Amino acid sequence: MKSSKLLTIVFLIFFSSSFAQLKPVDYADGEQKLSGFASKEKVPLKSKAGVLILPAWMGIDDHAKETATDLSKLGYQTFVADIYGVGNKPTNYTEAGQKAGYYKKNIGEYQKRIQLALDQLIKQGANPDKIVVIGYCFGGTGAIEAARTNMKIKGIVSFHGGLSRDETRTIETIAPKILVCHGADDPYESEAEIKAFQNEMRTSKADWEMIYYANAVHSFTDKNAGNDNSKGAAYNEKAEKRSWKAMLQFLKEVL
Repeated sequence: MKSSKLLTIVFLIFFSSSFAQLKPVDYADGEQKLSGFASKEKVPLKSKAGVLILPAWMGIDDHAKETATDLSKLGYQTFVADIYGVGNKPTNYTEAGQKAGYYKKNIGEYQKRIQLALDQLIKQGANPDKIVVIGYCFGGTGAIEAARTNMKIKGIVSFHGGLSRDETRTIETIAPKILVCHGADDPYESEAEIKAFQNEMRTSKADWEMIYYANAVHSFTDKNAGNDNSKGAAYNEKAEKRSWKAMLQFLKEVL
């Protein structure tokens, strides 16, 4: 009994300390309260490069916060965006699909929430001229949207994000640099969607790169996704580590 309690205490200490470099930040979209997480900084450093993290479809999770913490340790000012808002976090995959689907259909609302989070990152001390947006799954879709709308950022990184777009939208010239980290066996992105995305990148005259990871499906960076590729979403340690290194190299290049 005592050993069990001791293990629990040790786990709680480790878990809380792993996010010790983050602080909650409340902001709003009209009457909707939002609550993200920023890297702690006693004195705002306007020369500090910033990274905005867009979470996957379940909303702000440990993975997004771990990413923010790890990048903070490397010297970046980070902010984890709250897309859904306080009181709207999904409790299961069905709800997550519905909420993410809403923002994909109402892309202007998604873009607005990303911009609000970007504003918060700058308020926390990030240099507005040195910012990259990264995202996972649903967040990867958002990162690509940040580039499509030419938000004032240097670049974006999408990890296993959705690539499709409304074909009725005009393709504009894209200024931010783009890195797409994609599972080679991801069943949720068809060959037609991938081809259309790549053609869009060419038409937009974007500076883009797309890396495929062997034996990787959707959610390959998510340690909670299991390891069964047949389900369409699974963790792949090799792909996660390689894509992380690719992102760090990308950050060094553009920031």
